[in-house]
Amino acid sequence: MISAQSLTKRFGSLTAVDAVSFEVGTGGVLGFIGPNGAGKTTTMRMLTGFLPASGGKAVVAGHDVFDEPMQVRRKVGYLPETPPLYRELSIGDYLRFVAEIRGIAARDRARRVGEVMEQVGLSGWERRIVGSLSKGYRQRVGLAQAIMHDPPVLILDEPTSGLDPAQVAGMRDFVRELANDRTVILSTHILSEVELLCPRVVMIAGGKKVADGTLDEVRHRATGGVRYRVELKGEPPDAIAPAVGALPQVDQVKPVPRPPGDGPHDPWDQGFRVLDVRAADDPRTAIARLATEQGWTLRGMERRVPGLEEAFLAIIGAEQ
Repeated sequence: MISAQSLTKRFGSLTAVDAVSFEVGTGGVLGFIGPNGAGKTTTMRMLTGFLPASGGKAVVAGHDVFDEPMQVRRKVGYLPETPPLYRELSIGDYLRFVAEIRGIAARDRARRVGEVMEQVGLSGWERRIVGSLSKGYRQRVGLAQAIMHDPPVLILDEPTSGLDPAQVAGMRDFVRELANDRTVILSTHILSEVELLCPRVVMIAGGKKVADGTLDEVRHRATGGVRYRVELKGEPPDAIAPAVGALPQVDQVKPVPRPPGDGPHDPWDQGFRVLDVRAADDPRTAIARLATEQGWTLRGMERRVPGLEEAFLAIIGAEQ
């Protein structure tokens, strides 16, 4: 549905997007993430035909973005971070204008505007002036203009920016519903939203792609994947970590140092060795068996799945 090949954008001597390539199939939500100034918005503007590229190629819904820009615009709905709204118009007048410029037949406009308003939760608000709306409701109007022509591709730039928690939850549900039968690219700084909505992410930094894969693949690449915190006490203490590391299920063992400071630090104060264990397969049964065989005291074992934020910081930190 979307193919970007060595997509590049230069502004004079500044390369804002540097040979970025990725593919997106039909359906689902792709998380497009990166720090401020990474080139996310510039990339999305090129994919929509809003901004010409300096190099590379982009195909959206079967049309070349640079050779067939009008065909692409008919297939794409775009919600920029600041929606393109006419604040002096009523919601109804604005959306009827959008329907007209989107080429919806005059006989179908009223029906389509009503459908879209109901879909985004604006039913009954037709006469409200756009400039009087809260940020959350302006986002709804912006989303309404993006889906007015029922596009197969949606590109959403920070759609939950400035929304309260209830509005964020509503927007999340709506994006999930939209993705049932179309392709959605979602750019946001709220990484928890990406984890809830996006099976796959593309991460860029400094204009370059630095990660591309499923959430699990990106987290594993950045952090080593699932880790286990294990607390054991036995004699001799220095033999505990090597013995755990020798288990076939275990890939790596690192002692967790006692935290700094003079306050109480259980379990270190009780003489336990605290280990950070990395393993492709769950090693807890094998560790428990080993502890029983050696007569060690097992205080606890905790499985820890790294979050996208941890992976993001690790990858961006490595790039910098």
